[in-house]
Amino acid sequence: MFKTKLSESRAWGQFYTLKLMHRHLGAIAALILISLLSSLSGTPDRHTISNYWEGFLWGLADPVISLDCLVGIVAIGLLSSVFIHGAVIAGCFVLATVLGIIIHLFQLNLPGTEIAIAISTIVFGTILIIPNQPNFMVLALVGVSAGLFQGYADAESIIEAGMIPLVTYILGITLTLFAVAMSARKIGGAMGMGEINRILPWKISIAGFAFCAIGIVFLSN
Repeated sequence: MFKTKLSESRAWGQFYTLKLMHRHLGAIAALILISLLSSLSGTPDRHTISNYWEGFLWGLADPVISLDCLVGIVAIGLLSSVFIHGAVIAGCFVLATVLGIIIHLFQLNLPGTEIAIAISTIVFGTILIIPNQPNFMVLALVGVSAGLFQGYADAESIIEAGMIPLVTYILGITLTLFAVAMSARKIGGAMGMGEINRILPWKISIAGFAFCAIGIVFLSN
């Protein structure tokens, strides 16, 4: 009787975990779709921003338009789920992205931006492939570095924008980054990333190899 109840409890737990994963995957997919559609409706083809609405729409869209940037956000969310206080890592990534935007606006130079983003994508993928649990500080530093360069690259479109469009752009980009990173973190938690070696090693490895491949493609270009 006890074994039957325990089996039912485990089955219900697995069902809930699967449902939670699908919910957050759907949220990420919906956000990406909305962001892409928003960026194509009413905004200039040359990706210039002239008013607050365009600033907000491009803020939503920019983090997910580039595949290597999107992969970096998802990876940092997945990896942050390994740690109890991993939300700090995701938060540092978001703040670093905003700081990267500000650095670009002050016309400070960060050379090799696209190369750095591609390399960080490869690093994230490699960390997912390696069976050992990543170091908290190393992951935080890689996340901050990736965020700085991503924000610097995203700021290219708002160099000549006014103050209000700039504020709405930063608001939009923060919302997208936070939503994607935290949803990925929830997915990682549902998958048991804290016990990554024992639960879903092949799925995690496939994701890691895919992230590395995307980073290599962008690096070669």
